[in-house]
Amino acid sequence: MESSRHIDRLLAIMAALRTPGSGCPWDLEQDFSSIAPYTIEEAYEVADAIERGDFVDLREELGDLLLQVVFHARMAEEAELFDFGDVVEAITTKLIRRHPHVFGDARDLSPEAVKKLWAEIKADEKRERAAAHEKSGAPPQPNGALAGVPLPLPALTRALKLQEKASKVGFDWNDARAVLAKLREETAEIEEALAAGDEAAVKGEIGDLLFVVANLARHAKVDPEQALRGANAKFERRFAHIETRLKEQGRAPEEATLDEMDALWDEAKRREREPT
Repeated sequence: MESSRHIDRLLAIMAALRTPGSGCPWDLEQDFSSIAPYTIEEAYEVADAIERGDFVDLREELGDLLLQVVFHARMAEEAELFDFGDVVEAITTKLIRRHPHVFGDARDLSPEAVKKLWAEIKADEKRERAAAHEKSGAPPQPNGALAGVPLPLPALTRALKLQEKASKVGFDWNDARAVLAKLREETAEIEEALAAGDEAAVKGEIGDLLFVVANLARHAKVDPEQALRGANAKFERRFAHIETRLKEQGRAPEEATLDEMDALWDEAKRREREPT
């Protein structure tokens, strides 16, 4: 079978994989729920390739993510719900509708006016979706101020989106310094819970602390997920320095004291700060 640059070929391959009797046994036994975790994983791998600046990997990972869209669309087509063409139509319609300043008559808008118009259009879409769900007999969707934030999102990202929605109705601090005060309050409450030996309270207070940290990131215009990925990478890099230096001495980390490893950690920090 020859490869192709065209989406029709990919759709045909997916259909062949899902054909009973001649298709792939693994592909045939999948459903929306079983494939959903792979969809999330592929989106993360796209983000990882971008973070690393690896555009060879990015091309591959985007293909893997596209496969997830095709897979879901094929299963929906088999169930006579919708097909890939409907997916494409939905997104093209949405893009045109949300950009009247590009494709319509609302020209020469300021960035703030574009943002306001975008919010109005999204509100209209929300009402249309609610009406469509009611007409189809689908389960009603939540319609409060915080509705529409998917549960499977990473917790920090979901916290950020919940806070953004609350901010739109005025439930927010005025600046980052107020968030810092709340941060100090939460750390004090963790200290109290630790001192009391209350494990459930410690868990709850740590959750509150992380939620406030996400809010601080939002006020500072920092993506908390991206910031944490950077911190993870920094930790890995510095710990690798500890392992390398100990290996030069013929030792493993478990054979070193904490003070020795702390000293090597500080050495890694100093090296990072040295001009290259």
